Amino acid sequence: MIEVSQDQAEQRLDNFLLSQLKGVPKSHIYRLLRSGQVRVNKGRKKPGYRVQAGDMVRIPPVRTASREPAVVPDAVLEALRKAVLFENDDILVLNKPSGIAVHGGSELKFGIIEAMRTLHPGQYLELVHRLDRETSGCLVLARNRKTLDLLHGALRNNLPADSARVEKTYLTLLAGQWQLGARTVELPLRKVRRGGEHRVEISEDGQRAVSRFRLLQHYRNASLMEVHIDTGRTHQIRVHAAACGHPVAGDPKYGDKAFNREMRKLGLRRLFLHASHIVLPLGEGLSVHAPLSEDLSNLLDNIGT
Repeated sequence: MIEVSQDQAEQRLDNFLLSQLKGVPKSHIYRLLRSGQVRVNKGRKKPGYRVQAGDMVRIPPVRTASREPAVVPDAVLEALRKAVLFENDDILVLNKPSGIAVHGGSELKFGIIEAMRTLHPGQYLELVHRLDRETSGCLVLARNRKTLDLLHGALRNNLPADSARVEKTYLTLLAGQWQLGARTVELPLRKVRRGGEHRVEISEDGQRAVSRFRLLQHYRNASLMEVHIDTGRTHQIRVHAAACGHPVAGDPKYGDKAFNREMRKLGLRRLFLHASHIVLPLGEGLSVHAPLSEDLSNLLDNIGT
C-alpha cells in the first residue's frame, strides 16, 4: 500500500505506477490495471485517473528489473555544481555541458538527472524537457510535481499567441553564408532507422516542427544564427538547418564533412548548438540566459570575418 504524496498528486495512475515499478514494461502495468490487481482506495481505476494526495494505492507483488545505482564521477558532479544558472523552490536551471546525456540508458550509466539526484539526495527532481547529448545550454528541472505539470502543459500548448508559453532560443553556427533573411522553417519530422542508425527526416506524415532562423553575423565561411523554436522535436534545428543548405557546424549526422574538418582544425570538437535563453511562465515570467562555453567563444574569435 502506497500513500500518494502532495508532490505525486495529479499525475495519471499509469504514470504513477511506472514511477513506482522501475523496469516493469508498460504493457504489464496495463494488464495489472485491467485485471483489477491495482486498487485505489479499495476500488478499480482507469489508467487515466489522476491520483490525489492521500490516495491509498495497492500495488501487487511484481518482479522489477534490478539496476545498480548510478555512480557519477566526481569531476562531473563538480562541473554540474558550477553549471547552475538559477534555482528556487520550484525549479533548477543548468547550463548543461555538451557531451552529457540528460538521462542514463542501456548504454549510459548516468545522465544529468541521475547526477543531479546524486547532488540532491532525497529531493524531488524531474526533467522538464530534454536536450540532445551534444547540445549545451539551458536545461530545466522541476522540484515538485505541480511545477512539472504546469511546465509540461505550457510545452504541450506552445502556440505563438499563448501567454503561458515556454520560449526557447538557440545559438548555432551554420556552414556557409546565410542569404535567406529571417526564415521560418516549417517542415514535419519523423524518426527513422537507417542502416542501424537512428535519424530524423523530413516527411509529410511526420510531426509538426517549426524553427525561426535569424542571422546574427556572417563569418568568412560560416554564419552565426539565432533560432527560436515553436516545437521541440528531436534534432529539429539540425535537420531544418541542413534542409536550408546550411548544416550545423560539428554535426556528424546531418552536417558537411569538409566544413566540419575545417572547423575541427580551428578547435571545434563538438556540435555548435547551444540553448542560450529560455523564458518560463512562472510568476510574472522567468528569463534565464546561458553564456557560450569558452571553446565555442574561442572558435568564433578564430574563424575570421
